[in-house]
Amino acid sequence: MTGKRWTAFKMVSLLLVVVSLACAFSVYEVSEVKFWTLLAITALTALAFLTLFSASQKNLHHFVTEMESQLNLTERDSLYKFPAPAVIIDSDGIIIWYNIAFTEQVYGNDAFGLPITKIIDIDLQKTLENKNTTVSYETGHFRISAVTTEKSDEDYNIISDLTLLYFDDISDYITLENRFNDIRPAVMLISVDNYDDILSNEKDSEKAHTTIQIDKQLETYFEEYHALMKKLGSDKFIVIAEERDLNSMINNKFKILDNVRNIKVAGKSPVTLSIGVGRGSVSIQESEKDARQALEMAQGRGGDQAAIKTDSNFEFFGGVTKGIERTTKVKTRVVSTALIELIESCGNVIVMGHRFGDLDSVGAGAGLVGAIRRLDPEKEAYMAVDPDKNLAKPIIDRLNENLTDELSIFITPAEALEMLTDRTLLVIVDTHNKDIIESAELYERAQHIAVIDHHRQTVNFIDNAVIFHHEPYSSSASEMTAELIQYFGGVEKLPSYYADAMLAGIMLDTKNFVMRTGVRTFEAAAFLRKLGADMVAVKGLFANSFDCIRHRSQLVSSAEIYRRCAVAVDETSTGDSRISAAQAADEMLGIEGVDASFVIFNTPDGGINISARSLGAMNVQIIMEKLGGGGHQTMAAAQFKDMSIYDAKAKLIGAIDEHITNIS
Repeated sequence: MTGKRWTAFKMVSLLLVVVSLACAFSVYEVSEVKFWTLLAITALTALAFLTLFSASQKNLHHFVTEMESQLNLTERDSLYKFPAPAVIIDSDGIIIWYNIAFTEQVYGNDAFGLPITKIIDIDLQKTLENKNTTVSYETGHFRISAVTTEKSDEDYNIISDLTLLYFDDISDYITLENRFNDIRPAVMLISVDNYDDILSNEKDSEKAHTTIQIDKQLETYFEEYHALMKKLGSDKFIVIAEERDLNSMINNKFKILDNVRNIKVAGKSPVTLSIGVGRGSVSIQESEKDARQALEMAQGRGGDQAAIKTDSNFEFFGGVTKGIERTTKVKTRVVSTALIELIESCGNVIVMGHRFGDLDSVGAGAGLVGAIRRLDPEKEAYMAVDPDKNLAKPIIDRLNENLTDELSIFITPAEALEMLTDRTLLVIVDTHNKDIIESAELYERAQHIAVIDHHRQTVNFIDNAVIFHHEPYSSSASEMTAELIQYFGGVEKLPSYYADAMLAGIMLDTKNFVMRTGVRTFEAAAFLRKLGADMVAVKGLFANSFDCIRHRSQLVSSAEIYRRCAVAVDETSTGDSRISAAQAADEMLGIEGVDASFVIFNTPDGGINISARSLGAMNVQIIMEKLGGGGHQTMAAAQFKDMSIYDAKAKLIGAIDEHITNIS
């Protein structure tokens, strides 16, 4: 008992003695004998009370003192002998005390005076702020909790502070967590690329032989990893594998892609697979959904690769062969019919390509605008293109010169925004990447969107299109447009200068029918030729100025050969840099021993661009994707901001090294 209660107790005791004496004196006049008797009794009682009270007070103080001493000793001894490791550190993180368990379980030597960070890799500041953190040490995994005690002076200024770090061994929980993660099921969906196309003209015996070989390769591979495989159809499979086995497949870069590629149909065409992987989801159903998205991404990039859906992105493996061309036009006819219905239901149509539109982007867009105007003469249709920032001025000038009897095809992005309504159809050609479209504002405000593109699918693709016509096997967007408009009414009346524009786009992307050409490429060219396309006039669209040719020659002559790659750096920044760089990259492929070419150049807006080309021996798309770009296996590009041209070259060299290491 302390404080006010203790003082009150003493005052009440004194008052009791005073009252007893008063009572004794009150009987003095009645009887002197009773007075002295009561006085004696009162005095003896008060004396006894005071004596016992004083003794009990001393005993209580002794008891409390003894208990406090015993508790402090027990507390110190218990903490020292506590089975969990504990240390006390000062404000500088220096160990000033530790218990036996710390010596036995964490650090076997004398730790006194050592910084705690020298013994354990720990972010001390984070631990003190969050009061706990988890670390892995040689002897196990620990959760560290921190309790800080501060000592202040009379003015409440902190004199010193000590922190107790308590180690909770969670090794069993970590082991259990790792075990859970190792056996979590991952879902893989597998599709044989263009199964019907590559076997369409083969004998039944050849089809059966190829199917058996594919099944055997898949069964052998997945049995090695203890995975469950189920055939869903002649060309589709589903695989359930544990996470640890999936990691092993990732480490060997899905060798099944190479194994199946060795299977040849009729001794010529290789069989390729597309694999979509969903992992780490809350349920198998969610993993299967992710696997479907990943499979679509793998197929959209040309097939022959595995795509893994991660939390916010995709990871790719393979993709070393060219996509196999589809021979059937069923999909094209279906898409064309759907596009016609969409055009007829909308009020007006705006076609848009990518920034710095080239002959393919502008040619495909112009051809589509012309076909829409023939389909419905009352329908307003225009192409939005920046009149200053484009690489297709020859096509634009040629069309403007020949449009004597109709409205201009081309409008600026600003004019397109003024025409945009709730019933406007926006058709995006030659790109599906949101980051490189001609006008981001036009895309964001449009409510009806269609996409026509041939580039291999990227992660940041347009995902809200009503029609997403994506053919990575096509040579160009102009080829796809030529195929689509064959089903448009009135297309036979399309003026020849529209056909010239689309043919120029095909010739640009195929390098005059050398690269990425297939049967359908020549069929599209034949259709355009039937519409009146003039090869001589188209060839004239590729004419360059003398300065451009000289600039291109300088780039080629300054190129360096690195690991079978020709790398040129253009330190100038001229108006024809983009054209010169692309043409120089194409020309350097003619150098003996060169599998790929790269030209790094400055852009007028202060950025750095890389133009990449190959003949198929090296996948430049994968290299450019490592730098944030993309494209095709034989034609790709990347852009940088706030970087010097030589820093960009260093990044390119690193990406080339990484790619060659991965495929070796």
